[in-house]
Amino acid sequence: MLIQFEDYLTFENIYLWINFGVLPFWLLLIVIPNSKITQFFVNSIILPLILGVVYAYILYQAFLLDDPVSDIFKLYLNLDNLYTIFATESFLLVFWIHFVALNLFLGSWLSRDAFKYNIPRKLTALTLIIVYLTGVLGLVLYWLFRTFYAKRLSLHD
Repeated sequence: MLIQFEDYLTFENIYLWINFGVLPFWLLLIVIPNSKITQFFVNSIILPLILGVVYAYILYQAFLLDDPVSDIFKLYLNLDNLYTIFATESFLLVFWIHFVALNLFLGSWLSRDAFKYNIPRKLTALTLIIVYLTGVLGLVLYWLFRTFYAKRLSLHD
Protein backbone atom coordinates (compact mmCIF):
# COMPACT_ATOMS: atom_id res chain seq x y z
CA MET A 1 0.00 0.00 0.00
CA LEU A 2 2.86 2.39 0.79
CA ILE A 3 4.42 1.73 -2.61
CA GLN A 4 1.11 2.53 -4.34
CA PHE A 5 0.96 5.80 -2.42
CA GLU A 6 4.54 6.59 -3.40
CA ASP A 7 3.68 5.90 -7.05
CA TYR A 8 0.89 8.46 -6.75
CA LEU A 9 3.26 11.11 -5.36
CA THR A 10 4.75 12.15 -8.66
CA PHE A 11 6.19 15.62 -9.01
CA GLU A 12 3.24 16.59 -11.19
CA ASN A 13 0.70 15.41 -8.60
CA ILE A 14 2.57 17.19 -5.80
CA TYR A 15 2.58 20.37 -7.87
CA LEU A 16 -1.19 20.16 -8.38
CA TRP A 17 -1.86 19.36 -4.71
CA ILE A 18 0.27 22.28 -3.55
CA ASN A 19 -1.43 24.72 -5.93
CA PHE A 20 -4.96 23.66 -5.09
CA GLY A 21 -4.14 22.88 -1.46
CA VAL A 22 -3.20 26.46 -0.54
CA LEU A 23 -6.35 27.98 -2.03
CA PRO A 24 -8.52 27.29 1.05
CA PHE A 25 -5.92 29.01 3.22
CA TRP A 26 -5.92 32.07 0.99
CA LEU A 27 -9.73 32.10 1.03
CA LEU A 28 -9.65 32.00 4.82
CA LEU A 29 -7.29 34.99 4.83
CA ILE A 30 -9.51 36.94 2.44
CA VAL A 31 -12.99 36.03 3.74
CA ILE A 32 -12.57 35.45 7.49
CA PRO A 33 -9.12 36.75 8.38
CA ASN A 34 -9.63 37.10 12.14
CA SER A 35 -11.55 33.92 12.89
CA LYS A 36 -10.25 31.15 15.13
CA ILE A 37 -10.21 28.80 12.14
CA THR A 38 -7.90 31.12 10.21
CA GLN A 39 -5.73 31.66 13.26
CA PHE A 40 -5.42 27.89 13.75
CA PHE A 41 -4.77 26.82 10.17
CA VAL A 42 -3.02 29.79 8.55
CA ASN A 43 -1.28 31.64 11.37
CA SER A 44 0.08 28.57 13.12
CA ILE A 45 2.88 26.11 12.39
CA ILE A 46 0.55 23.61 10.64
CA LEU A 47 0.93 24.75 7.05
CA PRO A 48 4.70 25.41 7.17
CA LEU A 49 5.11 21.96 8.73
CA ILE A 50 3.14 20.30 5.91
CA LEU A 51 5.01 22.23 3.22
CA GLY A 52 8.31 21.45 4.95
CA VAL A 53 7.58 17.72 4.90
CA VAL A 54 6.71 17.92 1.20
CA TYR A 55 9.88 19.92 0.59
CA ALA A 56 11.97 17.25 2.34
CA TYR A 57 10.20 14.45 0.42
CA ILE A 58 11.03 16.11 -2.90
CA LEU A 59 14.67 16.52 -1.94
CA TYR A 60 14.70 12.85 -0.88
CA GLN A 61 13.25 11.85 -4.26
CA ALA A 62 15.81 14.07 -6.01
CA PHE A 63 18.55 12.23 -4.14
CA LEU A 64 17.06 8.86 -5.19
CA LEU A 65 16.84 10.04 -8.80
CA ASP A 66 20.53 11.02 -8.69
CA ASP A 67 19.70 14.67 -9.32
CA PRO A 68 22.78 16.76 -8.57
CA VAL A 69 21.61 17.98 -5.14
CA SER A 70 24.88 19.79 -4.46
CA ASP A 71 24.35 21.89 -7.60
CA ILE A 72 21.62 23.79 -5.80
CA PHE A 73 24.31 26.01 -4.25
CA LYS A 74 25.56 27.01 -7.71
CA LEU A 75 22.39 28.97 -8.41
CA TYR A 76 23.92 32.03 -6.77
CA LEU A 77 26.88 32.15 -9.13
CA ASN A 78 25.20 33.24 -12.38
CA LEU A 79 21.96 33.25 -14.30
CA ASP A 80 22.95 30.29 -16.46
CA ASN A 81 23.31 28.11 -13.36
CA LEU A 82 19.87 29.21 -12.19
CA TYR A 83 18.43 28.27 -15.55
CA THR A 84 20.18 24.89 -15.44
CA ILE A 85 18.91 24.14 -11.95
CA PHE A 86 15.34 25.11 -12.85
CA ALA A 87 15.52 22.70 -15.78
CA THR A 88 15.56 19.91 -13.18
CA GLU A 89 11.98 19.08 -12.25
CA SER A 90 12.69 18.35 -8.59
CA PHE A 91 14.51 21.63 -8.00
CA LEU A 92 11.87 23.61 -9.85
CA LEU A 93 9.23 22.09 -7.58
CA VAL A 94 11.27 22.80 -4.45
CA PHE A 95 11.54 26.45 -5.42
CA TRP A 96 7.84 26.60 -6.28
CA ILE A 97 6.99 25.32 -2.79
CA HIS A 98 9.40 27.90 -1.41
CA PHE A 99 7.55 30.64 -3.31
CA VAL A 100 4.11 29.38 -2.26
CA ALA A 101 5.11 29.08 1.40
CA LEU A 102 6.68 32.55 1.55
CA ASN A 103 3.72 34.16 -0.18
CA LEU A 104 1.35 32.51 2.26
CA PHE A 105 3.50 33.68 5.16
CA LEU A 106 3.46 37.19 3.72
CA GLY A 107 -0.30 37.04 3.24
CA SER A 108 -0.76 35.91 6.83
CA TRP A 109 1.37 38.77 8.13
CA LEU A 110 -0.38 41.27 5.87
CA SER A 111 -3.80 40.15 7.09
CA ARG A 112 -2.85 40.53 10.76
CA ASP A 113 -1.17 43.88 10.13
CA ALA A 114 -4.18 45.21 8.22
CA PHE A 115 -6.40 44.32 11.15
CA LYS A 116 -4.01 46.10 13.50
CA TYR A 117 -4.20 49.33 11.46
CA ASN A 118 -7.94 49.07 10.62
CA ILE A 119 -7.36 48.93 6.89
CA PRO A 120 -10.66 48.20 5.09
CA ARG A 121 -11.18 44.56 4.22
CA LYS A 122 -11.73 45.31 0.52
CA LEU A 123 -8.29 46.90 0.24
CA THR A 124 -6.79 44.09 2.28
CA ALA A 125 -8.47 41.50 0.07
CA LEU A 126 -7.16 43.23 -3.05
CA THR A 127 -3.60 43.24 -1.74
CA LEU A 128 -3.90 39.62 -0.59
CA ILE A 129 -4.93 38.56 -4.09
CA ILE A 130 -1.99 40.45 -5.57
CA VAL A 131 0.37 38.85 -3.01
CA TYR A 132 -1.03 35.43 -3.98
CA LEU A 133 -0.32 36.11 -7.65
CA THR A 134 2.89 38.15 -7.56
CA GLY A 135 4.32 38.15 -4.04
CA VAL A 136 6.28 41.29 -3.37
CA LEU A 137 4.20 43.57 -5.63
CA GLY A 138 1.25 42.98 -3.34
CA LEU A 139 3.42 43.92 -0.39
CA VAL A 140 4.39 47.21 -2.05
CA LEU A 141 0.74 48.03 -2.74
CA TYR A 142 -0.19 47.10 0.83
CA TRP A 143 2.61 49.29 2.18
CA LEU A 144 1.17 52.26 0.27
CA PHE A 145 -2.29 51.62 1.73
CA ARG A 146 -0.83 51.11 5.17
CA THR A 147 1.10 54.36 5.01
CA PHE A 148 -2.15 56.19 4.27
CA TYR A 149 -4.21 54.46 6.97
CA ALA A 150 -1.53 54.34 9.69
CA LYS A 151 -0.80 58.04 9.11
CA ARG A 152 2.91 57.47 9.31
CA LEU A 153 5.72 56.36 7.08
CA SER A 154 7.68 53.47 8.52
CA LEU A 155 10.34 51.36 6.83
CA HIS A 156 10.30 48.75 9.57
CA ASP A 157 7.83 47.43 12.11
